[in-house]
Amino acid sequence: MNSTEKNVFNLQHEDKTLSGFWMNWMTGYCAAVALFGIVLAGGAFDTTSGPVNMVFGVMNGPVEFNPPMHFSLAVLGAVSIGWSITMLAAVRAANLLDKQSGRPVWIMITSSVVTWYLIDSTLSVATGFGFNAIPNTLFMAAFLIPVFYCGLLRS
Repeated sequence: MNSTEKNVFNLQHEDKTLSGFWMNWMTGYCAAVALFGIVLAGGAFDTTSGPVNMVFGVMNGPVEFNPPMHFSLAVLGAVSIGWSITMLAAVRAANLLDKQSGRPVWIMITSSVVTWYLIDSTLSVATGFGFNAIPNTLFMAAFLIPVFYCGLLRS
């Protein structure tokens, strides 16, 4: 696909790092992280733990919900929701910069996602919840597709 065709499909702008399509993609990515955080936070109480219990059921069978588990899920959900908002703010701010100025910001944003992926997936496997590496990989790919397609890490 040549540059004219890319512009026809509005997939890439020369003046910004992400076009409207890819900015919407990243907004959806952040919304998906927030939604997962809401599911996790729902594990804070027995009455709202159904969705997170289904997630655990798929991952490695049912788990016992006790006060420390409720607390951990509440905190993890809140952190996930906060991370999604922070990611959206960082992506939007980086998108206001030209490609050269935005590159270091995109490197930092990408480093944060890669760090999460490596730690979360490794510990998931090590603790017997290896299936969690599959959705982690999908989330990682969903982030990297626009980053690589738009050349955000290239100088």
